[in-house]
Formats: sequence, C-alpha cells, structure tokens
Amino acid sequence: MAQQEIQLDSERFCCSICLDLLKDPVTTGCGHSYCKSCINTHWDHGEERGSYSCPQCRKTFTPRPVLVKNTMLAALVEELKKTGLQAAPAYHCYAGPEDVTCDFCTGRKLKALKSCLNCLASYCEKHLQPHLQSAPLKKHKLVEPSEKLQENLCSRHDEVMKMFCRTDQQCICYLCSVDEHKDHDTVTAAAERTARQRELGLRRQTIQQRVQDTEKDVKLLQQEEEALNASADKEVAESKEIFTEMILLLMKRSSDVMQQIRSQQETEVSRVRELQERLEQEITELKRKDQELKQLSDTEDHYQFLHNYPSLTPLSRSTYSSSIRIRPVRVGVYLDHSAGVLSFYSVSDTMTLLHRVQTTFTHPLYAGVRTCKGQCMLLRFDGHGQIGPPSLPWNALSGPLRGSSESFSCSSDFSNYTSAWRRAHG
Repeated sequence: MAQQEIQLDSERFCCSICLDLLKDPVTTGCGHSYCKSCINTHWDHGEERGSYSCPQCRKTFTPRPVLVKNTMLAALVEELKKTGLQAAPAYHCYAGPEDVTCDFCTGRKLKALKSCLNCLASYCEKHLQPHLQSAPLKKHKLVEPSEKLQENLCSRHDEVMKMFCRTDQQCICYLCSVDEHKDHDTVTAAAERTARQRELGLRRQTIQQRVQDTEKDVKLLQQEEEALNASADKEVAESKEIFTEMILLLMKRSSDVMQQIRSQQETEVSRVRELQERLEQEITELKRKDQELKQLSDTEDHYQFLHNYPSLTPLSRSTYSSSIRIRPVRVGVYLDHSAGVLSFYSVSDTMTLLHRVQTTFTHPLYAGVRTCKGQCMLLRFDGHGQIGPPSLPWNALSGPLRGSSESFSCSSDFSNYTSAWRRAHG
C-alpha cells in the first residue's frame, strides 16, 4: 500500500512533458506545473502562431505568460528526492498527438502498446496484461498499435470482415458472404492473404533477380571504363614515343592530337558513366519497389493488406540490355598528294576534323592501320576504289598512293592514324 502511495506521489510530481521529476518547477495560470525548460521549449514552438497553450488542458494564453518558480513545489520535490523517489514506471507513458491511445484508459490516455484484431481495441502495457495471461485471450491476434481498427468492421452488419470476395475484390463479413455475396467466389481473408503473399514472393524474386542482373551490368560498365582508361593511357604513352621521332612540324601539333584523344576518351567514358548512372538509378528504384512490397508483405492486418494490394504499381520492363558493348571509333584519312595535304577525320554520323598536315611529300605514301606493335593492315588504292592485299608487315608495304584526292577509313580504339605517319615520313 505504501508503495502504491509513493507511486501516486511520483506521478503527481512528474512533468507531463519529459515524464521525469520536476526540475525548477513553474506553474501556469491554469494550475498545471512543468519543468521551466520544458514549458519554455514547448512555447517556443508556438511563437509563430502568437499563442501559447497548456500541454494538458490546452488552455491558451495571450500574450506569453511570465513564468515564476513555484518555490513550495520545488521544496516538496527536493524532499521527495531525499526519500529515494524516482520517476513513474515506464508504462506511465502518456500518448502524444501522433501516438495510438489505449482504449481502456480513463482520464489522460496512455500510449498503446498493442492492438487486438479480435477485440478491435488498443491497449497500453497495463491493460494488455489480460491478453498475455488469460488463456482464451492469448488466442487473439495482437499487432502493432493501429488507428484503423474500425475499418475492419463491416459498415452494414457491424461484424469483423474475415472473408474476401474475389468477384468484387473486397473484404466482407460472414453475413455478407451468405447474403448479397452468396453467389460470388468467396474465401477467408486468411486464405486470400496466403495466395497474395505467394504472388508477392514471386514478384520480389523477379525484382531481386533484376537487381542482380543490373548490378552485373554495372560491373561490366566499370570494367569497360577501366579498359577505356587503360587503352587511352596506352595510346597516349605510345603517341608520345612516336611524336619524339617526328619532325619539328609534327611535334608542334602533337598537343592537338593528345587533346583529341582525351576528348574522345572523355566522351566515351562520359557515355559509359551516364549509362551506369541510369542503371544504378534503376537499381535504386527496384530496391524501393522491393521495400514497398516487403512492407506490404509484412502487414499483419488482412484488411490493410488487401486494401493496399491493388494500388501496387506494375513492374516496368528494363530498357537496358544485359550485354553492353562499346562501339568502335572510325578514323577517316583524306590525302591530296599534289597539294601536300593529309587530313584525319573522326567518322560517325558526321565527320569531324581531327588533324590536318600541310607539307611536301618526298617519299611514297602508303595507307595502313596498325593492328599490333610492329604490324599493320595494308589498304592499297588503285584509283577505282579497290583495296589491295591485307595483313602485311610494315616492311612489306607496296603500292604508293599517288592520286590527287584519295582516302580510306579504319576502326581503332583511339588515334592509331599516327602509325601511318611513321611510314610516310620515315
């Protein structure tokens, strides 16, 4: 009995905001007491509205009251502290504006700990005890606190909707199933939930598989980006070696070639990264959809589950191929022998000038593309668009380009056209 009296005293001297013993207590005009810091913080949030209310009785004060320490209450709290009195037990947790309240509490409501789908009521820790101790009540279905329990009741018969009409795709009560839905395809809500749960499982498997496939595509793009960078670095290194052997005119233009290589590298890497970003966005969206399905799958309330199920958005098809390839680069070479002009172009949907040389040719010129170090493919022109024998080493090149306007094109990772100059100016 003494313990109960101490507990009541504990509640009486607790701040209803922080739920702890009063610290520096002040009393509002309506007679309720709070910690000075707690009530000031609470009223600070109401300054924009210009009104200040009591958290317990909601009485409004205008202007903001001047708070004075309640010395008598402060002295009582200090005396109670000397007796070893602490704050009220944890279950004395009052419900806030966003909390589900206990349906059995009188006076100020406590926060609900569980909701019962059979009783269609919510209980705080104290009032939940019968459901945890009584054998018949232990069979009831307890879920997380919910304010939507009344939606489980049939508006016509005031009965819990434990059936599901597949014809009308809605939850119904047992009386509805033998009345206006008697000729419909009806099952228990639990059975329909089981079927829909299986469908959710399959949909999640599909999403998870797509996530795995898309992650593989991202890894492939990362590998191709690394290959592009490695290829670019290799070409830059080889180009520097070649340019050191060129005449002064070419050395002045080497920076232009490097810039074109880097520009092309940047374009290709940018395209790869853009596609990679889109795929990663798709992964994020798929994971979000998976979380949405998981959240619905974990819903314990049959009504909420079946009510929200039709609103699920259909899974869109992926617009990205699981086999990604980087297109090769085409380089076109234009020769005006008599004018001494040799031009290199990037060939795609349009032609972009990469490099142009104005000089006097003192040696025969040969058209070729480099396939590996020390080797090339010979492309010989006979004036009628015919190409000569392929795959010969540099020292086997023959058939000089003599026309005043001849050209050829090749595919390469970057700017292999510099190889042709080694022979032209050797």
